[in-house]
Amino acid sequence: MWHQFKELADVDITEQPMEVGPTCHYVMGGVKVDPDTAAAYQVPGLFAAGEVAGGMHGSNRLGGNSLSDLLVFGRRAGAGAAEYVKKLASNRPSVSDKEIARAHNHLNEPFTRDGSENPYALHDELQNVTQDLVGIIRNEKELIDALMKLESIRQRAAKVKATGGRAFNPGFHLALDLENMLLVSESIARSALARQESRGGHTRDDYPKMDPNWRTINHLSKWSGKQIEIDPAKSSMLPVELIEVN
Repeated sequence: MWHQFKELADVDITEQPMEVGPTCHYVMGGVKVDPDTAAAYQVPGLFAAGEVAGGMHGSNRLGGNSLSDLLVFGRRAGAGAAEYVKKLASNRPSVSDKEIARAHNHLNEPFTRDGSENPYALHDELQNVTQDLVGIIRNEKELIDALMKLESIRQRAAKVKATGGRAFNPGFHLALDLENMLLVSESIARSALARQESRGGHTRDDYPKMDPNWRTINHLSKWSGKQIEIDPAKSSMLPVELIEVN
């Protein structure tokens, strides 16, 4: 820590105050999976574990728990995927030439489309919107503002232009990644807006207290073709002894 501050900011933290601030370093949401096989909900053939999967850590992950999560459910995902493939036998799904062509064209769109939007500039805007309006402390006004700005960025992202070649081109990669970043950002913002309470890592200053009615509700996000739709899914209540420990 001392070395980082000294090298990057020329601050000796043993003698001078250091500036600190909150940042996101773990996503507690993720793909809904079967706990025994790590198979994704309603997406046959997809398996997820670790930070990609959701539901393991509730509203706030405890330090160190992600490693055991990854070890246990990483193995279950591997075993589940192997068993899934084994059961397919000769009845494996096929991909048509039309689907391959559509995916190929989608990947090449940043090079072929008419547009002038810079992927780095849009990424910077997306970071600022989510940090400023969907950060640690949230409220209805800022979340609604964030959703409007995310929609504007999404429309502009359809005009992102990449230059150069496909190999080792971070601008091209970012142009593709923006689509998924916007989906995740909107999912978080809409879920935060719908959840009218504070719990764990989710804090609403307009709803500062935990509400027991929300204890068993998880939000499932689904892309409708135009926007993210939120489905409040009810989960089973934790055993009393675990609630008492908490």
